[in-house]
Order: sequence, then C-alpha cells, then structure tokens
Amino acid sequence: MVVPSFPEKVYIREVGPRDGLQNESKFIQTDDKIQWIDHLSNTGLNYIEVTSFVNPTWIPALSDADYVAKHIKKNPEITYAALIPNIKGLSRALESSIDEVAVFISASESHNKNNINKTISETEIVLSEVVKESISNKKTVRGYISTVFGCPFEGHIDIDQVIRLADSLFEMGINELSLGDTIGIANPSQVKQVLEKVLKRYSPENIAMHFHNTRGTALANVLASLEMGISKFDSSLGGLGGCPYAPGASGNLATDDLNYMLTNMGIVTNINPVELNRAALFIQEKLQKPLDSYSVKYYESQH
Repeated sequence: MVVPSFPEKVYIREVGPRDGLQNESKFIQTDDKIQWIDHLSNTGLNYIEVTSFVNPTWIPALSDADYVAKHIKKNPEITYAALIPNIKGLSRALESSIDEVAVFISASESHNKNNINKTISETEIVLSEVVKESISNKKTVRGYISTVFGCPFEGHIDIDQVIRLADSLFEMGINELSLGDTIGIANPSQVKQVLEKVLKRYSPENIAMHFHNTRGTALANVLASLEMGISKFDSSLGGLGGCPYAPGASGNLATDDLNYMLTNMGIVTNINPVELNRAALFIQEKLQKPLDSYSVKYYESQH
C-alpha cells in the first residue's frame, strides 16, 4: 500500500473574527470581539484575520473594525490581517496598524457583482491600486479568489478563469493566494483537479485553501489538498461563518476540528487545543447559540 506524503507542518489562518462574524445576525459587542481575538492570540495560532474595513452599511457586524484593530493585544509572533475592499478601507487599516492586507475577488461575474457591486474587470483595477499602495507602506498582501469550485448563481466555474485571476493577483504583487470554496460545493476529486492546474504555475507555498463545510466535505477536501502538498488552510473557530452574498453558504471549516485531525495525523500546528476550546466556548456564550464544530459538541458531551 502506498502511504500518501503529507506536509510535516501546517499553517492555519484563523478567519473567525472576520469571516465567522460577518454573517451573524447578533452583533457581538466590540469589547467581546477584542477579548475573543486576545483569546485566539493565546492559542498558538500565528495568523488571525481580525476584521474587514468595508463600508459599515455593507457588513454592520464589523462596523467597529477601526476600534477593534487598534485595541487588541498584539503578539509580535502573530500576523494580524484584515480584509480590504478599496483605498478608503486601506487608509483606515493603515491607521489601525494592521500587519497584512487581504484583497478579494470572485471567479464568478455574478457573485462579484452581488458581493461588491462591481464587475471583475472593475474590481481588478481597484485591487491593483490597493496592492500597490499596501506594498509601498511595507505591508504584505494576501489575495482571495471566491467561488473557485462553484457559484450560487452561475454554477460551474471554468478553471481557466481562476488561473487568469491568479495570474492577475500575483502580477499585482500578492505573496499568497487563498482559493475559496465559498458555498461548500467542492469534493476531493475536484480539489485535486483544480490544484493540479494551479500548482503547474505556482508553488504550494504560495497557495492556501479556504473551505466551507456546507455539505460536510471540508475535512475531506483538506486531506486531498494535503496530498497535493498544500500546507496553508483558512478556518474559523467553531465552524462560524458564511457569506452574506452567497445563498446557501454555511459555516467555514472549523479550526478546532481541523487542528484535531492534523495533530492526530502527526502534522505540526503548534496550536494548543485546550486554549482553542476555551476561545470557542467564549464566543459561543457571546453568540448565545451552539457552534457547529464537532470538537465543541464533543467537549460539551463530556462535561
């Protein structure tokens, strides 16, 4: 039997404070957001996406982005990132001393218009300016491509479109690209097919995967990605999340479930599961609803 070769270490990008909370109907109080991010900073995570500097009318749940970013207790060993839609948002992020800028675009024209009210071509112009200005301010830039594996409006997405956008973003100057399964439609075979083409052009070190667990396939898709040499994954503690502009999108891949699987496979994450669980229970209490992760459910069944 041939045993698959996996990366020895995996880097988890925690996106809960942004991607997790943006879709919640209950507004989490600003001080509670700050306290939760501070909890996350004590888990061993080395990357936390703390908020998004979008227009507050777009995402009311993150209307306190400036205050949150300025008042978290920063650990110098952790990268604190934020999602930035345009130059105005970047200006706010720079004033808040964010470490890394994340820019986003959809592989689907329909989703892009629903998400940010711009065509893909119009968005590329805006992002080019954001990336250029970020780099001039000595900030690293991460790119997201949404709906890589399928769109709620258009269905199938041509991989050539994904490659074209990846080329565009890397030419702008991003240093890492996250490929998003926005509505949780991907399966392991599809993940491998997409990565086979992407990795012919880019090193796995520059690619991350962003899975949602709508159909329960997120961890299976992680396994397929690991077999392709991918070692960076976005996830949200407790499985929080969803896209306000993608009908049917449910929660993200759960950080705690991902960490459990990886560590029990002998893959290093440097994340403390006890501290991770404490952070999960904290935000669950503030949300006043159960989290979706199996790890939280198991813990509660034992206590």
